[in-house]
Amino acid sequence: MQKRSHPNVPGIDQSDRLVPANLRQSGQTPVQMLISTRVRKSAFWHLSIEAGAWRASVYNRMYHPRGYIRPEDGGAMAEYRALVHGVTLWNVAVERQIRVKGKQAEDFVNYVITRDASRIKVMHGKYCILCNEKGGILNDPVVLRPARDEFWFSLSDSDLMLWLQGVNTPKAWDVEIDEIDVEPLQVQGPLSEDMMAELIGEDLRKIPYYGLMEAEIGGAPVLISQTGFSGEKGYEVYVYNAHETAEQVWYALRGVGARYGLRVIAPGHHRRIAAGILSWGQDMDHETSPFQVNLAFQVPKKKKAEYIGKAALEKQRDQIEAGSYPFSLKLVGMKLGGRPITDYAPDFWLIQNREGTRCGYVTSPWWSPELETNIALGYVPWALSKLGTELRVELPETYAEQSGEPVQAVVSEVPFVASEHPSAREQGK
Repeated sequence: MQKRSHPNVPGIDQSDRLVPANLRQSGQTPVQMLISTRVRKSAFWHLSIEAGAWRASVYNRMYHPRGYIRPEDGGAMAEYRALVHGVTLWNVAVERQIRVKGKQAEDFVNYVITRDASRIKVMHGKYCILCNEKGGILNDPVVLRPARDEFWFSLSDSDLMLWLQGVNTPKAWDVEIDEIDVEPLQVQGPLSEDMMAELIGEDLRKIPYYGLMEAEIGGAPVLISQTGFSGEKGYEVYVYNAHETAEQVWYALRGVGARYGLRVIAPGHHRRIAAGILSWGQDMDHETSPFQVNLAFQVPKKKKAEYIGKAALEKQRDQIEAGSYPFSLKLVGMKLGGRPITDYAPDFWLIQNREGTRCGYVTSPWWSPELETNIALGYVPWALSKLGTELRVELPETYAEQSGEPVQAVVSEVPFVASEHPSAREQGK
């Protein structure tokens, strides 16, 4: 393949990508989002607006609320405090639920995920990845198994349903694959268990990580799992027939939650970064290998069954074990200087080596109140990925200590802060 680097940022090796990450530094570019019928509104969209959502993005072709507390009232860091000290409610209906159902559901799922689908017990789930034939990560959903012949893919941001349907276009497996009218909410934070137990009953406390429980909220049927995207204790509430029952469930959660100081907030990316939880499309994509992003545990050596990407992934693992790293860049954690980063980064900020040569880029940065420093995930060359390696990061003037000067950074252990998230606990297994 022709050697290339980004046209605006020479020196950053993206030669193993067909579509390089866009590293143009455009900065904040305020625009008004057009709300129209070309993008879907979830069953909870109007409820989020009622709760004060003032900004949004598009995720899985749906409008996604990304801020409730306005900057003048504390903004995203005020939402962070509510998450780590109390209990919060998130509209995450954008995690579309794709159901694979039929006599050969387990065989089909086993062919498209890298992990062993037979080890996902009924009424349990697992964090999984799906790869293409080159070993690139197509999605990293939580896969739920509510019945023996039924699996739900709770999606990250990609058109995975179309890919799954395409894989089975010859009808090699006796399954039906489609999106269902189930939309999730998340209840996250240290008070989430007490709040949910009051609402559902004490049996809720018995749900293990990735365990599932059928229940009713506000008289509407739901499926509850002990999972989440926060790094804190939390639950996902999968609302059946969401377009009919959204208000019942939402107001019941807020009603009981009021006694616990519940706040409606956007997904806590600041906390998930601290926990080392990855975001598809931001920290990885279809041209990223699990071996680049600390997801090697998702490629088990003991899985004998064939699955898409197996040959490529096993070759990559063999190369790494032989001491030859087959990728240009690797994802690492970093602690970095500068003023507190208290909102989403508009660009993939650039990383320099100690000599001042650009060599990588930041994917997910934020301020950590616990560590009293900025933390980030980012890509650097393999030779610069060891813990303790000193780097520099080109922050925008808003966060830079001195205008035009990069801040000091050091490669650090991930997770940065202890996590309750089950995915973080699986690292290395």
